[in-house]
Amino acid sequence: MALLNRLARGLRRNLVVIAGLATLAFLMLPNVVVTVFSFNKPNGRFNYQWQHFSTDAWTHPCGVADLCGSLSLSLWIALWATVGATLLGTAIAFALARYRFRARSSAGTLVFLPMAMPEVVMAASLATLFLNMGVSFGFWTILIAHITFCLSFVVTAVKARVMSMDPRLEQAAQDLYATPWQTFRKVTLPIAAPGIVAGALLSFALSFDDFIITNFNAGSTVTFPMYVWGSAQRGTPVQINVIGTAMFAIAVLCVLVGQLVGRRPRRS
Repeated sequence: MALLNRLARGLRRNLVVIAGLATLAFLMLPNVVVTVFSFNKPNGRFNYQWQHFSTDAWTHPCGVADLCGSLSLSLWIALWATVGATLLGTAIAFALARYRFRARSSAGTLVFLPMAMPEVVMAASLATLFLNMGVSFGFWTILIAHITFCLSFVVTAVKARVMSMDPRLEQAAQDLYATPWQTFRKVTLPIAAPGIVAGALLSFALSFDDFIITNFNAGSTVTFPMYVWGSAQRGTPVQINVIGTAMFAIAVLCVLVGQLVGRRPRRS
């Protein structure tokens, strides 16, 4: 009876930790399943049941037609969408956080609308705009659409970082005869860099992963998420699991590297 009481007290004290670990395990479970089935060799077209252990899909990740082509296209779109959204979003964030101008609150509301708007509404709106302008659907319409919805996330991340900055640091640099460009490059930009990097990484992940907005504005262009959706109807190749596992491993590696890099200044 005393042992049960101690267990109950320990459970109550660590309930939040246990709930957090259980939630994390639940979130990681799909990634574990994808990783395990990347080593499967199914007898049929569908990779839903474990049959035989094999590394054929890892040795031939491009063994399925058009798979690596769609993956390369998604990576290029995500890269350019990240560059465009980061440059525009950083400029907008500094403008909203540092300057006073007419319709400043309205501009901020418009910037954050894509985050609150359902994706299907935004996708249909962009598709209607492109149709009315007579623009051919393809790479450029996807890129414009991705920059549009990634912009809000960059602005949010960078603006939060800029608003937490101490303006006296920039004033001190100016008192030491630093030019505006030197102040920005050596003081403002390094302090705002974590927010900029966070917005860029979030933009890349959202752009690479997007399906709804891309499906409305892609035309005959097939990105990797669209390829996965199409292949799921006629048979899922194991190579999709391989690419998914590789992307997950790269994302975890980036997070770990970021954590290690972020600890160095605190230690010094």
